[in-house]
Amino acid sequence: MNLIVAITGSSGVIYGIKMLECLRDLEIRTHLVLSEWGQKNIEMETEKSVEYVKGLATACYDSKNMAAAISSGSFKTDGMSIVPCSMKTLSSIANGYDDSLISRAASVCIKESRKLVLVPRETPLSKIHIENMRTLVNAGVIILPATPGFYQKPKTIDDMVSHIVGKVLDQFSISHNLFRRWSGM
Repeated sequence: MNLIVAITGSSGVIYGIKMLECLRDLEIRTHLVLSEWGQKNIEMETEKSVEYVKGLATACYDSKNMAAAISSGSFKTDGMSIVPCSMKTLSSIANGYDDSLISRAASVCIKESRKLVLVPRETPLSKIHIENMRTLVNAGVIILPATPGFYQKPKTIDDMVSHIVGKVLDQFSISHNLFRRWSGM
């Protein structure tokens, strides 16, 4: 499997870091793009370094490198996840701006009918946010908000982060044991 992972400047970069750690442990090839504010949020929100996060990926690309392999539909991938996805990035994708490698790679996934999963971490949502999400859902994009479930009785923040990361992995049919699945009452 060959996945693109992007981390943007929305709060919640821990979701993207956890996803990269899981994909590395599962030996899945990852192509990482960090936005400028994604990098800054890694430093502000976590004890991890940007270099540590980059080291989790198989390949890393500068968000301004519009000639990177992942900017072309002829470069085969199994899809992309943007986790977390800022509303700026979501808007860029919804409106076809392709103003960074992240939004360009996402546009490639849409035009090539590859899976694209966006994990917005914003609250409250404005009408503009919702309209942009509606546009993307109509284009086949999966919007997976960072809203953890509690039926598994999380005891730590990592439990809640793992639940969201597990839900993203489910979208790509990647087997994991990040949370206990609901089996009924």
